[in-house]
Amino acid sequence: MYRILTASKDTYITNKIINNNFRAVDANVGNAGTLDLFKLYAESTSGSDNKPTELSRVLIKFDLDPIRNLTGSTVDIAHSTFKCFLNLTDVYGGQTTPSNFKLIVFPLANSFDEGTGRDIISFEDLGSSNWVTASTTESSVSAWFTTGANYEGLLGSNNIDIIGSGTVGSGLELLWKSQTFEKGSENLSIDVTKIVSATIAGAIPDHGFRISFSGSQETDKRTRFVKRFASRHATTVENRPKIVFYYNDSIQDHHESFFFNLTGSLFLNNFHRGAPENILSGSSATGVSGSNCIVVRLVSGTDEQGTYFSKSVTGSQHKVGDNFITGVYSATFAISEFASGTLRNEIINAASATFKTYWGSTDYTVGYHTSSLVINNVNRTSFSNAPSKLFINITNLVARYNQSQKVRLRVFVENFGREVTFTKTPLESKSEIYNEMYYRVRDSINGKVVIPFETTYNSTLLSTDSDGMYFDFYMDALPTGRTYVFDFLIKDFNSDRIFSDVGSKFRIDK
Repeated sequence: MYRILTASKDTYITNKIINNNFRAVDANVGNAGTLDLFKLYAESTSGSDNKPTELSRVLIKFDLDPIRNLTGSTVDIAHSTFKCFLNLTDVYGGQTTPSNFKLIVFPLANSFDEGTGRDIISFEDLGSSNWVTASTTESSVSAWFTTGANYEGLLGSNNIDIIGSGTVGSGLELLWKSQTFEKGSENLSIDVTKIVSATIAGAIPDHGFRISFSGSQETDKRTRFVKRFASRHATTVENRPKIVFYYNDSIQDHHESFFFNLTGSLFLNNFHRGAPENILSGSSATGVSGSNCIVVRLVSGTDEQGTYFSKSVTGSQHKVGDNFITGVYSATFAISEFASGTLRNEIINAASATFKTYWGSTDYTVGYHTSSLVINNVNRTSFSNAPSKLFINITNLVARYNQSQKVRLRVFVENFGREVTFTKTPLESKSEIYNEMYYRVRDSINGKVVIPFETTYNSTLLSTDSDGMYFDFYMDALPTGRTYVFDFLIKDFNSDRIFSDVGSKFRIDK
């Protein structure tokens, strides 16, 4: 699962000195197209202070509901593949840019208003939030506890602006994150997984982030002007702030790619009137759920022919992280090609063995599902490194989607080099199965990658089942009004192969 969360509000606050006269502490720039970070030292005068410091700090908040709505069902925020990165895009417009500096990200302890100001020259648009005020209502004004949203303290304190540390796991820990910029032109990309997961769990208030130069760089005697990021009001949509959310929710079913001597997994789905639900069993119609709740029995051959072989394996309701997935069951096991002499003979004669599979209750009294499974010998060939000639297609891709849609896309891979046995009966063409196949999305006009092949946390890894390969895609990850194409990466036989412009172009509408 690869999701892109957009900012719901952003701005920056400043105490900049205007015309050596006054500080713009009540100015608001909530509708500006950029988020500007600067530190000026002795660039102006302010009363008797002829070496004043002028600062700005960024405030930004994201709608976390797309993640929050999936927790407890699909997403486990404690899982090792759950990752969230805060990404801001550098905007260079010919201005001077500092180098060798550090930016630090704190979770905010208080809510802020975005405001409607746009003036980033004279800072004459007044409103909140600003250097002094976090938010206003018709009846009250909420000021920062320290001007500039700068009162740092312990999580749970009721008189702070930013949260520096707290207990969100096993003990007290720092909750801020940082990134060093050597050239100064780099984009910001900071791992905020700990902050986001604690926010979704309710441990950290959901008010967003404050971004600034590090404490020592805000107080030293150097000028740093100006680090500029695109805001959520930027004209170029793909440059707007985002939280990129990675999570490996893929399912690797090996019905079509099970091999002797190798551990594989079989899955069983259960639906009630089209909706996934747990199997109901027994006179009281109790739901089959949890660990070790189901048995799959594999049978090959017959007693009469002296080729009988059976194996029973305990399965469970499928689990992703700590979340049991409703209506999905799995069993993981391996069968040795030397498990019995009769089985070994069958493998030698056919390079495979066919099994009947029986899913049922743990006491073997109730059957739930019967199917078949072919287990093959592992692939062994004479020394040949010639790659297969593959054709890839998305079989159910349509020309237009709404941004609110979640779509399951089926992927078909045909190997033109495989041996085909011709028969007189109709032959269903089966897709090749690849357990390391990833997707990416590109803008079809300018070729820019919107979603990359994400192979570290496997958030763009395709799932496999008895019908082939598929992946679930959330269209809200893509800006509207553009057309896109899918590419695929296959990792196979110690090589990476990229297949571009697979399937037709598709467009995202609102």
